[in-house]
Amino acid sequence: MTNKKPAKMGNSASPQTNRAQKSRPQSSRAQNNRAQSSRTQKSNAAASGSSLMPLLLVVIFLAGLIGAAQQHMLPYGIAGMYLTLSLLTFIAYAIDKSAAKRGKWRTKESTLHLLALMGGWPGALFAQNVLRHKSVKASFRNVFWLTVVANLAVLGYGIKTGAVDMFI
Repeated sequence: MTNKKPAKMGNSASPQTNRAQKSRPQSSRAQNNRAQSSRTQKSNAAASGSSLMPLLLVVIFLAGLIGAAQQHMLPYGIAGMYLTLSLLTFIAYAIDKSAAKRGKWRTKESTLHLLALMGGWPGALFAQNVLRHKSVKASFRNVFWLTVVANLAVLGYGIKTGAVDMFI
């Protein structure tokens, strides 16, 4: 009878056995990574799909303003005001997002709402969807949509009564 110790699975096993043992955990890890990646892609796709409607709304609204100005139904100053305020509001959102990432001084929510109320809401909506900033907080979003409705109501009233003609 010989006194042989049983072979250890770690170092003395054949290279094929080691590869098989190592590949099992890696393959389950790889499957987990693939599943997680798939979930992330699905959530990104869902998020991008949900952001298409607000962006479409912005494009249609601004195109409508420009078209109305070209048809002399609306002064060019009104369309210019919306475009300028939208750009300024987008920049304000971008600055606030950058400050949030760096932990620096933030723009007040009331300032962002005031810019939206004055006519920068298309830029704010664009920024919320493109920059993914201020797009989750429900209280902010509720006030934002109230500013959009108020702005559009004032615009509609101005068009109906002819008050926008003073901007010519």
